[in-house]
Amino acid sequence: MLERRTKGGAKVTAEEADPDSHRWAHGWRRIMLATGMLIYPGLTALGVAHTASGAGAIAGYAIVAAFTGCYVITGVAVARGRSRHAELMAVVLAALFVAVLPFAHADAFFLGTGVVSFVSVLRPDWAARALAIGTLGAILLPWAVRPWHSGPGWFQALALLFTSLTVRAFSEIATTNRALVAARAEVARLASEAERNRIARDLHDLLGHSLTAITVKSRLAQRLAGKDAGQSLAEMAAVENLSRQALADVRAAVSGYREVTLAAELARGRELLRAAGVVADLPHATDSVAPANRELFGWVVREGLTNVVRHARANRCTVVVGDGSVEIRDDGRGTGPGAGDGKGLAGLRERVAAAGGSVEAGPLSPRGWRLRVTVPSDTRRHLRPPHDPVREGNP
Repeated sequence: MLERRTKGGAKVTAEEADPDSHRWAHGWRRIMLATGMLIYPGLTALGVAHTASGAGAIAGYAIVAAFTGCYVITGVAVARGRSRHAELMAVVLAALFVAVLPFAHADAFFLGTGVVSFVSVLRPDWAARALAIGTLGAILLPWAVRPWHSGPGWFQALALLFTSLTVRAFSEIATTNRALVAARAEVARLASEAERNRIARDLHDLLGHSLTAITVKSRLAQRLAGKDAGQSLAEMAAVENLSRQALADVRAAVSGYREVTLAAELARGRELLRAAGVVADLPHATDSVAPANRELFGWVVREGLTNVVRHARANRCTVVVGDGSVEIRDDGRGTGPGAGDGKGLAGLRERVAAAGGSVEAGPLSPRGWRLRVTVPSDTRRHLRPPHDPVREGNP
């Protein structure tokens, strides 16, 4: 049985993952097919009535009744996935088929149809041989056994051949359907996991920057409170705006419509560095950057400047942008928590890798840190589809 595991390790079958598709393979279609097969014991019983009488007829009817009961038990075992039990019952069905031959003659091969059908489902590697043996037996045995006074069992052979092929085809369709259901469930799980990772990465990048800016500006407002009340109030007003923007960013990240631009991140970064007391050497224009790279470089600038303020203890920070690259340098200590191995940089590496670019991060000599992202100039990519509703101004 096809199955997958949830994140917690619990087994979940493909049928449980998609009950509608499970009903296609195991619902009324299978029941109708299995019930329709019960016509063959009835035809065999008619054959017993024509070829036997007295005690022979009673024995024939008893064998047909036993075959019918075992057939139902075998069908239930197959439906519940008890293959070993079903195989043992199939052996019993084969024995009952052989036992009824003296009483039903050629019509006994109607029961052989059920045996061959179960073999084709339970042992696909035996299906061709069982089908050939059953079909040839239905044709040749009535002709070879002269006391039966009958010719080749063409009708019984055709019934066995086409019914067994139909059952085998249905089994293949059901197996393929279950495999597709399992694959779809796995795709849905991977998509859900990828979405969770995207949200986690965006929230880290968005909130890391916003909360750092709020912290820096709150400290600045405290320092200015006793010296310049007006400026202190202005900084607190900026904190309020930042908190509102952070909330909007979180909602946008969760809904999947977050848009970052290089120009906006440079403007925010300049304000963040100023509040942190770091001299900002940032470009005022982004015309030199390829339009396809501006959103990605915006994420780079956001993450890089946030780390400068949080970890670098720098006096100066420089950002250099070009058509296919962006570089952030500072004159700080070059080491510290989050410098080079934090979650933010790991998320940034994922973004850049998705764009076909590379990330270089490491200390400078004699002091400082450098973050450089390069995207091949011939790489044509979009972080969102070309007709993304956000880019076209739709909600």
